[in-house]
Amino acid sequence: MIQMKTPIVEIDGDEMTRVLWAVVKDRLLTPFVDLKSEYYDLGLENRDETGDRVTAEAAYAVKKFGVGVKCATITSNAARKIEYNLENLYPSPNATLRAILDGTVFRKPIVVSCIKPSVSTWKKPIVIGRHAYGDVYKNAEMRIPGAGKVELVYTNTDGVEIRLRVADMPGAGIIQGLYNLDESIRNFARSCFLYAIDEKLSVWFAAKDTISKIYDGCFKEIFNEVYETEFRDKCETMGIDYFYTLIDDAVARVVKGEGGFLWACKNYDGDVMSDMLASASGSLAMMTSVLVSPSGAFEYEAAHGTVQQHFYRYKKGERTSTNPVALIFAWTGALAKRGELDDLPELIAFAKKLEKATLQTIENGFMTGDLAKLAEPKPEKILDSWEFIDKIAEHL
Repeated sequence: MIQMKTPIVEIDGDEMTRVLWAVVKDRLLTPFVDLKSEYYDLGLENRDETGDRVTAEAAYAVKKFGVGVKCATITSNAARKIEYNLENLYPSPNATLRAILDGTVFRKPIVVSCIKPSVSTWKKPIVIGRHAYGDVYKNAEMRIPGAGKVELVYTNTDGVEIRLRVADMPGAGIIQGLYNLDESIRNFARSCFLYAIDEKLSVWFAAKDTISKIYDGCFKEIFNEVYETEFRDKCETMGIDYFYTLIDDAVARVVKGEGGFLWACKNYDGDVMSDMLASASGSLAMMTSVLVSPSGAFEYEAAHGTVQQHFYRYKKGERTSTNPVALIFAWTGALAKRGELDDLPELIAFAKKLEKATLQTIENGFMTGDLAKLAEPKPEKILDSWEFIDKIAEHL
């Protein structure tokens, strides 16, 4: 039994991923590791019962212990409020965690030899570096009931105001306010260049400064400043290129390129593009995701959703074929980082062996339905989630 020194912050989630989270721990982790974890339940009901305090508590625990691992969670909306009889609608738990931890989310496809990417030109994985602070995830928005004017108002600490007319509303409509911080953007750029140097990848950064001349223009300016003042010499010595382009041009280039670079994206852009990359690489469940905080904390997560429809079928007694690979790799990433920080080579080795066993199980023809549709050669049988996890356990 492999021993741990310091706990990992374990952040539980919702629906089908919550079910499989427990199965992964039971079959693939606790038989081999004396698992030490600081547990936080971010299931939707518990978030509602605690007034969402549990989400902030989990984030501060990750800061304290340095490593967290997170299951997929529901972001509540009007339909979920009725379904779960909620008292309130709270922000995305991921947005709350990222606002407290700040940093950058790095997402990378999990590649297996029997599944080729949908984009035939891709020969190497593309890594997404997603800014994890502000933007639409921490917005303020308002439903405008009728005609009137909308203004942005900034009041400095001395009480001096700056006003900007947003729109003269001829009738009912909607407005939204976004914000970000220079220091967070600077940390985002630094994180991306440090990751690129470590992985020997060129860096693309894409935004839309032709339209959003101040907001996106600030991202472009700070990213370039960080490159020129802190990383240019190191990147040029290592043959690492830095390239800025508009987000629409980047999308056009990506689908015709060979891959093998870090694509730095603003928060929403990274959310959308990482799902596109994961799907094109095989499945939304075939992607690693880690939030790297400037405080030195790491939060590993399953980047996909809670697999709602599979959960409804599971509640009716069906054994679904839900892919647990991203959940497994969230745990292996967290365990490997815990082992690195605590100087536990056995724990690091175990995490790498579990990843290898998972990939080899798929390459040996044992997989869930999402991968079976894409694999060559086709598997003889599609496994349900429990059968698939058992096969990985056998191989491990």
